[in-house]
Amino acid sequence: MTSAMVLCRFLHFTVVLMLFGAWVFRPVLSGRDTALDQPLARVTRLLAAVALVSGVCWLLLITVSMAGAWDAALDPSTLRLVVGNTFFGQVWRWHLLFNVLLVALLLTPLRSSMPLRIGLASLLLATLAPVGHGAMLDGLQGQLLILNQIIHLTCVGAWLGGLMLLVMILRQPTGHAVSAILLRFSGVGYALVAGLLVTGLINVRVLTGQLWPTPLLSGFALILLIKVVLVAMMLGLALFNRLRIKACEQRPATLKTSVIVEWLLGIGAVAAVSLLGALPPMIVN
Repeated sequence: MTSAMVLCRFLHFTVVLMLFGAWVFRPVLSGRDTALDQPLARVTRLLAAVALVSGVCWLLLITVSMAGAWDAALDPSTLRLVVGNTFFGQVWRWHLLFNVLLVALLLTPLRSSMPLRIGLASLLLATLAPVGHGAMLDGLQGQLLILNQIIHLTCVGAWLGGLMLLVMILRQPTGHAVSAILLRFSGVGYALVAGLLVTGLINVRVLTGQLWPTPLLSGFALILLIKVVLVAMMLGLALFNRLRIKACEQRPATLKTSVIVEWLLGIGAVAAVSLLGALPPMIVN
């Protein structure tokens, strides 16, 4: 059960984050160039569909976990209880509604409306914040923790989806002004990294009661350390590409490999977060 929940969380978080980030970075990286629009449309339709399926599976797994029986996942009365009488269910029904609307939007002529796509993707991302550890506090503290988590997810999603879009650009057979694209990406990236680090530290302090949880090499603290190491490696690759930006157009294969590795490290960090969601934080009073 726990393994299935972690895998479901990982898949759902990853596709929602990349959906949001790819659309946010589309005007920043591609500008008026429409060459990427068709392949991006295919990818985002697939991501939206996977998000809906994994979101439904998440609800079913939560229902099984609460009821303690696998057949509860297909019992309408139990599902109604979970959706109507639990905090997760009340958030998740809105989350699934936004997902259904997004899938429907991408199948209609309105799919070309960037404000509608980004708006629904933002709502989908925001309704991820209250689930998991984001719901562990009540009152104003809980609301501030959820707000902090929304900002954190926004930064992560923009970075991860932006990297996916950058990979797609670098894989295009036509030429692009790669150095200019990297400059635009890194310019926004500075703000994203700052936001990610600040909100991440706030999350750790609130969830554990410490600047960093201990013991360092066990449970929650170990997985958190792995996540931090993966993010640090991403930053290292980003800095390497930024410092060598003038020579990037002469080494397209190396640049593409570097960006793909950075993107995969980001996905690995999301996997660590998904595992963290299944572990109790070590709160020290």
